[in-house]
Amino acid sequence: MIRRFAAAAAAISLLAVGTPAGSAPPSSWDGLTLVKSKRFDAVYLMPGADFRSYSKVLLDPTEVAFEKNWLRDYNSQAPFNQRLSDADAQRMLQTVQTGFEDIFRKVYADAGYPIVDAPGPNVLRVRTAVVNLNVVAPDTMSAGRSRTFSREAGGASVIIEVRDSQSNALLGRAVDSQIVGDDGTLIRNAVTNRSDFQRVFTRWAKISVEGFGELKARSPIGGTATAASSAASPAAETTGPQ
Repeated sequence: MIRRFAAAAAAISLLAVGTPAGSAPPSSWDGLTLVKSKRFDAVYLMPGADFRSYSKVLLDPTEVAFEKNWLRDYNSQAPFNQRLSDADAQRMLQTVQTGFEDIFRKVYADAGYPIVDAPGPNVLRVRTAVVNLNVVAPDTMSAGRSRTFSREAGGASVIIEVRDSQSNALLGRAVDSQIVGDDGTLIRNAVTNRSDFQRVFTRWAKISVEGFGELKARSPIGGTATAASSAASPAAETTGPQ
């Protein structure tokens, strides 16, 4: 499920909210420089990167992975008629992938960035992954299923990576983790879960596209990484290296 982003997914534990007190994300990652961010947990940019020429976007298929041992742990506590099969889990991953990609495509297209299917001289490649996915009360739609109430729908982390589509040169990367649906106790089912996750996915997409525009306006990114003021594809309200 996660191939290209295996190393990045492992790094989420260092970069996400909830990092143990006294620790901090590394100052560099794959040659990228850490910049301050108000909207994402961590943002890295390549000093000298120039986003001005990019007017179109190539979106790679989103990679999706559950939190480690989530399925096993969920089934160990769930009543027999609410346990998930491997097929159920794969359907959930497919639903997340499709929903996430649809949202990103719409947000970028609505912002005036055509979505293309091939690399080009003015095409930015955007790679995304949703990792550490967990759902508090997945709806199995089983007969006689009891109602489940929960304040949260679950949680997830996102990785957004941008590259030049022709050279594959790495330009930036961002990671962020969110609790999903932390807005009051609700009946948890497929409808409420989908709505809450879509809300978080839309937030990530809007931060990404708004920041992309700001990076274009501020390019080239200087050695001090004075970057976007609102989040990027991938940056998020960046003010300089940490």
